[in-house]
Amino acid sequence: MKNIFRPNLSRAGRIVRAVLAVALLIGAIVAVRQIVWLGVGLFISAIFVFFEAARGWCVVRACGIRTKI
Repeated sequence: MKNIFRPNLSRAGRIVRAVLAVALLIGAIVAVRQIVWLGVGLFISAIFVFFEAARGWCVVRACGIRTKI
């Protein structure tokens, strides 16, 4: 359990996730005005992707699935 959050992303992967998190956050701001539950869902997703970028950790890679970045 100690190694569950061991960094598994390169610098490029962290940058991609940070950009994705910003896009999700912008989408959440726009969506919350129309559909509240969608805006909240996008906001929660943005927070999680920011966490992945900050830690250098990817949940998909942690499950053993190889990604390009």
